[in-house]
Amino acid sequence: MKAHVLLRALLFEIVVHYVLGENIRSLFLFKDVLKSNTTALKTSGFNSLIMFGVGILANGDIMYYSNTPGSKDTPIASNGAYVGGDALAEKVRSFKTGNNTGINRLEVSMNAQHVRDLMAKPGPGVDTPLARNFKALKTAWSLDAVNNDDESLYDVASTVSFAKMIGSIGYKYTIAPYTNTGFWSNVKSQANQGLKEPDLLLDRVYLQCYDGGAGNNPASWQKTLGLKVVPLIWVTNDSKPSYGATAAQAKSKFTSWNQGNALAGGGYWNDYDIEKMGLSYKQYGDVLTSVFP
Repeated sequence: MKAHVLLRALLFEIVVHYVLGENIRSLFLFKDVLKSNTTALKTSGFNSLIMFGVGILANGDIMYYSNTPGSKDTPIASNGAYVGGDALAEKVRSFKTGNNTGINRLEVSMNAQHVRDLMAKPGPGVDTPLARNFKALKTAWSLDAVNNDDESLYDVASTVSFAKMIGSIGYKYTIAPYTNTGFWSNVKSQANQGLKEPDLLLDRVYLQCYDGGAGNNPASWQKTLGLKVVPLIWVTNDSKPSYGATAAQAKSKFTSWNQGNALAGGGYWNDYDIEKMGLSYKQYGDVLTSVFP
């Protein structure tokens, strides 16, 4: 009888895991990945990494912007081919490989620069230079999603066209809003029209809860979007210290938000400050594994 009860409990946990999905424990990577602590990123409890600083040029080429002293901006895709070099590709792919990694999802984050113009001409077709470049980058870096960190343009039609183009070549699409709920709600509704979980195109919302988004309430955004969100907290930093949070402060915030209205997970902005300030990846990661196991 006891064995039967244990078996039922185990089966229930398995069903819950696959139906509801894994809790998201995310970290935005601001530092040049060639200079970051790869081992710590892979072993500190995070399961999703979002590489900040990928941008589109007017001709559809894709750049990786360094954001790190001593590094330089690097072209990574052009004319439908990956051009970022083997060392960078191997480093990025390594996040999800090996027995010692917890990372199962890798994204690149970009703004909306040139998206509207390129969606107008030559358009969102899969044979356009932009689509071919993103396809080449996906293969070279073993990417899972493209994250939209638009904070200025807010054009629904071109954003949705781009999202669907990305989806057609195998990516998921995610967003990182801090304001303008109406815009993001329209994008989510149109991008996911006719789709259901787990096949949503726009499947994650990384909500900025610092700086300009410091007053955001994840529960309110979840209600508006009809999609669970992943609130982001800025770690202790010397750029805008008033918006930084220690690991203990982050745990308090995540716990309160999650108890009030169950979230999809939690995350941080950003790895550069963790390393620059001599902070602990494990302490911040442990917060996420304790609140979002």
